[in-house]
Amino acid sequence: MLLQRLTCGMLGANCYTVGDAGKAAVIDPCAPAKEITSVLEKLGMELECIILTHAHVDHILSMDELKSVTGAKVMAHEEDAELLSDPRLNGSMLFGLKNTFPQPDVFLKDGDTVEIGSLTMKVIHTPGHTPGSICLLAEDAVFTGDTLFNLAVGRTDLGCGSEEDLRKSLKEKLMALDDAIRVYPGHGTSTSIGYERAYNPFIV
Repeated sequence: MLLQRLTCGMLGANCYTVGDAGKAAVIDPCAPAKEITSVLEKLGMELECIILTHAHVDHILSMDELKSVTGAKVMAHEEDAELLSDPRLNGSMLFGLKNTFPQPDVFLKDGDTVEIGSLTMKVIHTPGHTPGSICLLAEDAVFTGDTLFNLAVGRTDLGCGSEEDLRKSLKEKLMALDDAIRVYPGHGTSTSIGYERAYNPFIV
C-alpha cells in the first residue's frame, strides 16, 4: 500500500492518498486540488474515488474541484448527507463561510468494502463526531477521521455529535482492532490502536 499525507491550513486537517497497483483513493480532500493531483502524478497513480470520513468543511474543502478535474466518484456515509448541504451543520458558518456541497455519488454503510487496485478498504461506521462518521481499515492501517486522534478523540458539541455514540464506536469498533494497527487520524500525528488503548485518557 502506498500512502501519502498532506496537511491543509484549515485546522490542520490531514488528507491521505492511498492505493496500490496504479490506482488511488483520496481520503478527506481538504488540501488544495492542485497539491493532491501533484501527489498523484508523482506517485503515478490514477484517482478512482474520493472518500469522506465525515462531512465537516475542514475535511472536504476541495471535494468539488478535485472531482471536477479527475472525474473520481465521491463516497460518504448516508447519515452525513444532510451535513453536506447545510453550512451550519458542515461547520462552514464557524469560519464565516456558507459552503454547501453536492451529495456523494456513492453512499457507504458499515461493512462495505472499497476496492482500489489490489487494495481493499473496509468501511467501519463510527458515529459520534458526526452521525455518518466512518473509519477505513486497509491492511495494517486505519484512517480514523475525527473519531480517534493521538491521545484524544473527536469533539461531539458541533450540533450533530453524540458523546454516547462516540464512546460506543471507540469501544466496540476501534478498540476491537489489533494493537499493531497503525492509526492515521484526521488531525495530528499517527499512532497505533495499542498505544491509544493503553494511554488515551478518553478511552475507558
